[in-house]
Amino acid sequence: MRTRVWSSVVILWLLLVLSTIVPAAEDESQEPVPASRLVVLNWGFLETLIAMGHPPAAAANLSGYRTWVSEPAVPESVVDVGLRNQPSLELLADVAPDRILLAPHIASVKPQLDRIAPTTVMRLFSPDGDLWPKLVSLTRDMAAWTGAPSAGDRLVRRVEARLAELKQRLPDDVPPLLVVQFMDDRHVRVFGDHGLFAATLERMGLRSGWRGTTNYWGFSMVGVEALARAANLSDETPRLVVVRPMPPGVRASLKTSGLWQSLPSVTEYDPIFLSPVWSFGALPSAQRFAGLIAAALTAPDQKEQSDE
Repeated sequence: MRTRVWSSVVILWLLLVLSTIVPAAEDESQEPVPASRLVVLNWGFLETLIAMGHPPAAAANLSGYRTWVSEPAVPESVVDVGLRNQPSLELLADVAPDRILLAPHIASVKPQLDRIAPTTVMRLFSPDGDLWPKLVSLTRDMAAWTGAPSAGDRLVRRVEARLAELKQRLPDDVPPLLVVQFMDDRHVRVFGDHGLFAATLERMGLRSGWRGTTNYWGFSMVGVEALARAANLSDETPRLVVVRPMPPGVRASLKTSGLWQSLPSVTEYDPIFLSPVWSFGALPSAQRFAGLIAAALTAPDQKEQSDE
């Protein structure tokens, strides 16, 4: 049963990846107008609103959010309207929103949603430029939609202060960090430029161990053997950071995998295993990732970290 569930999750992820090759709708230049009943079909938007203290009336796939994003917790008042790319139109109509917010990769559903409420496409990730200013801008835009712009400024200050505090705790000799997430026992998503994890590491004064190309969301899908090549291309062996959840059976298979055991990053360091963090999230996910990384690096005898 768990294998079937995980297979479904992987299929959804493949659909998400494939959507990067489809031209996305351009951002709408519309100025945010305060809405009392927001609906968001993106987990980054959802976590941002919750962290600001202004949760939406409804959001998509809350069970998936609890698995992949985890925190901040979703209040019971938030209605689940189904899948992010195929929300239930009936449930949406029952919620009676006055604004729906979605990301460009699911903009194809916008015409249907416009019949229920004005729908706005908001872009966060892009294949160029520094991600951090975009995270800050998104936070302030989300706050403007709630009619509480000061809440966005407070969240930005809180997250940046937290990262600055964590940075001061870090040891001086941290190697580059090669952040990955397993798709199966031989393939990983490895994170680098343009992604949330690399942007957060940079804010903390840390280095990403991946020098290869990345896609729209800042990751590459590679075989495990590519992690050995990444180590060989660097003057310093990177330390592996594995972000959960992991597919069933993968953790056990790694213990007997000659390929995994022979990776320079595994022979030189103990890999760090982190609790789930949403790699496509916004400032709350960045703060969660930073806290978990700092906890792991300041307790090097611990191979696994839960949230701080």
